[in-house]
Amino acid sequence: MSAAAPKSAEKSVESPSLEPSCRDTAVHALSIVRDGVITGEGPTTKGRVHFSRSLDADDTAWCARILTATAVNDQPVSRTEAEVLFEINEAATERTDGGRFDDLLAKAVAHYAASASGLKVPPRSVALSADTDIESWAPSYASKVNSEMLEWIAGQMRGKRQNNRRLMAMVATFLGATALPLAGQLPNVFDIGM
Repeated sequence: MSAAAPKSAEKSVESPSLEPSCRDTAVHALSIVRDGVITGEGPTTKGRVHFSRSLDADDTAWCARILTATAVNDQPVSRTEAEVLFEINEAATERTDGGRFDDLLAKAVAHYAASASGLKVPPRSVALSADTDIESWAPSYASKVNSEMLEWIAGQMRGKRQNNRRLMAMVATFLGATALPLAGQLPNVFDIGM
């Protein structure tokens, strides 16, 4: 049930570094996608026109494929994987993926935050799927997400160019269900006029 491979990945994986064997190699593969988004060049952009600082459906499919690879599917998303996704989010000033990356980022961050809070999470192929609503697995975790995770998410979002409304809505849900220890710290994260 993993994400469909991008068109360029269907031909063959030219770089073994794009096929994760663990979460560390997944971080490396996501870094290659990030670099391709920044420069418009590299193994994830071969065979197609790709402008620098743009994120398209193939870039998002690469991220989904890496995050749901068999070797990492049953492990929770790691903090470093989530951090690289935030870097991709920030690097992409142009988007042509129909919002799929925003959805993937929010789900990956929720997966990490829930698991780091000691909660059981579904396999990545389920949790990160475009066909799975985040509400189907994340809401019961909302009151149990530890405040350090919320602080980390807020820190990742603070001062960034790219506003991820899906992620902001998820954090707002988490905050509404917790004791609001971060209420004073988060106003700078959310754009009240959204």
